[in-house]
Amino acid sequence: MTDSQDEAPTLEGRLRRLEEILSQLEADEVDLERALGLFEEGVRLVREAEGILSATELKVEELLSGGATAPFAEEDE
Repeated sequence: MTDSQDEAPTLEGRLRRLEEILSQLEADEVDLERALGLFEEGVRLVREAEGILSATELKVEELLSGGATAPFAEEDE
């Protein structure tokens, strides 16, 4: 993995890693076990990215509605 396991990757980092995974899966020489592992990692990254986007969307909606908001918390992983 390109990002350190100790540091939570950003949304952009997750998207970069997804692109890497897609490139590897499109290669003809990937064996089945490796492909499954890459697929599992990709699914996890997509779910994490969806969570980040959902939280960001909620924050934007709160700001646009003029409601009071709490500071945007950094990801804790």
